[in-house]
Amino acid sequence: MKRFNHLMVASCLIVTLLISGCSPDAIDPEQHRAEIESWREYRARGLSAPDGWLTLIGLSWLSEGENRCGSDPANPILLPVDRAPGRLGTFVLRNEEVRFTASKGATVTSDGAPVSSLILQDDNHDEGPTVLQHGSLSLYVIKRGDERAVRIKDTLSATRLNFRGLSFFPIDLKWRVEATYHPFPEPKVLDIPALTGPPQRFTFPGSLRFALDGAEYSLDAATEEGMEDKLFLMFGDETNGIETYGAGRQLYTNLPDERNRVILDFNRAYNWPCVFTEFSTCPLPPVANLLKLRVEAGEQVPADH
Repeated sequence: MKRFNHLMVASCLIVTLLISGCSPDAIDPEQHRAEIESWREYRARGLSAPDGWLTLIGLSWLSEGENRCGSDPANPILLPVDRAPGRLGTFVLRNEEVRFTASKGATVTSDGAPVSSLILQDDNHDEGPTVLQHGSLSLYVIKRGDERAVRIKDTLSATRLNFRGLSFFPIDLKWRVEATYHPFPEPKVLDIPALTGPPQRFTFPGSLRFALDGAEYSLDAATEEGMEDKLFLMFGDETNGIETYGAGRQLYTNLPDERNRVILDFNRAYNWPCVFTEFSTCPLPPVANLLKLRVEAGEQVPADH
């Protein structure tokens, strides 16, 4: 029984880092502060990890047929001249299948094994994408709508090496609010425009309604494939373009409890990766989620941006 209790506590702490706590009940201010500070550290570590968003240096949309890659400017998929040979290899898109073939003499690996020619899984695959490695570079295929692109990361990117941390509003329990979940008669399926690439399709099963300072607000909540145990919120507010990223922020919550209650903790709101790199594919908040409210909580635009 003691071992079971330890496991329950550990599980609760891990989930707390990612969503809004193990219970929607009131929380001690010091406990809340400790949880948010831990979440902030977790967030910064993820961004600056060897495969984090700060390593993203390129995004090239694939055309049907051959797409050469390398540091030669004639390649449609261009790699840094000091990181790759003139021709590293070729991505071939045929009938929704992508194959990579390495150029003669080029060193490319995947999961530590040399690659000469390989069919690639994209990032929608249950096991994740097939990642190709060359020195400090990694390349993999992403799928957005019906289009595919090669995402390029570099562990030695200037953005990662010069990262000086994140900026946040002060932690404030005012922004940890109880919302009521209202399921739609039928889930909404919307194609959401993105800053880069084609629109992205999301399913919105319901809305979250909450009150702040005597006013009522609502946010449409989405679900994501593979993360059905959470609600996903894309939202904008009146701090956007001033203290926070102009295209809005995002937030995950726990699922509704038996009374359809959900805790919205805006202290956990965070930026899209587009605030750090022009090469990510960030959707824009739906019109229903543009709050007439200054959400002075969560992540701000980094001080050096």
